[in-house]
Parts: sequence; structure tokens; C-alpha cells
Amino acid sequence: MIDWTDAFDNSSYVRGSDKLADLWSDAASAYRDRAVPAGRARLDIPYGPGPRNRFDLFSPGTEPKGLIVFIHGGYWKALDKSFWSHMAAGPLSHGWAMAIPSYTLAPEARISDITREIGAAITAAAGEVPGPIRIIGHSAGGHLVSRMLCRSGPLDSPVLDRLEGVISVSGIHDLRPLLQADMNETLRLSEAEAVAESPALQDPYETIPICFWVGAAERPELVRQTRLIGEIWGAKGADTSEVYEPGQDHFSVISALADAESRLLTTLTAPKKVTP
Repeated sequence: MIDWTDAFDNSSYVRGSDKLADLWSDAASAYRDRAVPAGRARLDIPYGPGPRNRFDLFSPGTEPKGLIVFIHGGYWKALDKSFWSHMAAGPLSHGWAMAIPSYTLAPEARISDITREIGAAITAAAGEVPGPIRIIGHSAGGHLVSRMLCRSGPLDSPVLDRLEGVISVSGIHDLRPLLQADMNETLRLSEAEAVAESPALQDPYETIPICFWVGAAERPELVRQTRLIGEIWGAKGADTSEVYEPGQDHFSVISALADAESRLLTTLTAPKKVTP
């Protein structure tokens, strides 16, 4: 028997991970304290009726090249946009604006509800910034950005027509194993919802590039999930690529988004399309 609770347990296998939330929160708060007075941040822009249906928008000092939307993780049941503001430093240094939405968490929302909320958040952010759109998400956010590229996803043609590429970092793409994990007491996934919300079990838009990115030192299940969707979507003709980044764990792999010189960021902001 596979212990699926252990298979998705990232924190217990990364030393110091219990301190990361406070470190992220402090760094994000300090970044907002600089960005707001400089006129480079607008906070709590509504995209829906719920109290967490808000996004923050960070802008470079010049006309942006386009919009990047970052979807945070937390297994659909933790964290919010306030932990990630400092990640905008990377995209802004390359001339892109970046939106970071919060979303309603489980158990108040089901994963299918969250999928719809993220579609609404991206659509609302797209209305604030002209030009191309690229999206990136981490962990549960990696799942959610992959869902945006499914033909069963919530994005309409006007947004899809502007979407140049997607990076799904450490995403969960087949949700069925979560039915056997302790976290499902909070997520409340049914078999039918697990299938419907699993990007690996859905048909992708073939012409929009997507890169599945994972730390090579992550839990084996996260690596397996990356390989799984890469193979399935690749066989369906999707424009896919995969990166298994040496030495990176589930948390360090996303920290590169704030680094102007990192491979993750230069891939996300590449002049033509999102390919490593």
C-alpha cells in the first residue's frame, strides 16, 4: 500500500520549511512597503464577490511588455497573495507586470470552485494590462495553471488568444491519489471531481506552450506527476516541455521567480515563447 499522505508531504522532508511562511510573509510585506509608495503596486483589486476574490498588481516603471499572473500553492487550503509579493521583483526586472490573486480556500470552496475563481482572476487582471499574458503557478497553483490550459477550463477566447505560455511548477496533475490522503478531509474531493479537475485526464489546448517544472530533489510523487502529464499531453500533440531542476526541493524551486537571472524567470519572460 502507498501512503498517499506521506507521498504529498513536502514540509517534513525539507529542513527549515516550518519557518518559510514567516520568511515569505516578511519579505512580501517589505516589498509592498516599497512598491506602494513608488506607485508600482495596486492592492486588493476585486475580481469576484468573495472576500478572497482579490488580486494585487505590480508594475514596472515603464510600459509593461505584458502580464504575468502567479498562482500560489498551499494545497488549495492555505496561504494567500500576501505571502508572495516579493516574487514580483523578478518579472518586473524584465519589464513585465505581475498579478497575484488570492482565492477561496478549502473546505469553504471545492477545487472545482477554485478553478473557476482563478479563471475569473486571470480574466480580470487581463483587463488591467494590455498585451501578451503568461501564467505560472506553484504546487496547487501548478495544478490550477495547468487547468487553465484544459479545453474544459474556464478561460474564454479573448484571454486564451493572448496567452503565450504557461509554467506549472511542482503541480499535482492527477488528483485521484488525493482521495486516499488525509488532506481530503479538507478538500472533500469525490471520485468524479478528482477526474474532472485532473489536468492529466483532460484534453489540452495544443498550440499554447506549457512547461512542467519540478525540483529534482522533490518528493517522488511530485516528480512522477510532472512526468505523467508531460507524457500524456505530449502524446496528445500539446506543445510541452519538462524541467527537472537539479538540487531543488519543493520550496527552493519557486524562490527563483524573484531572481532576475534564474533559469525559471528567463524561461517565463523569454522573448518568443515559454520554453526552457
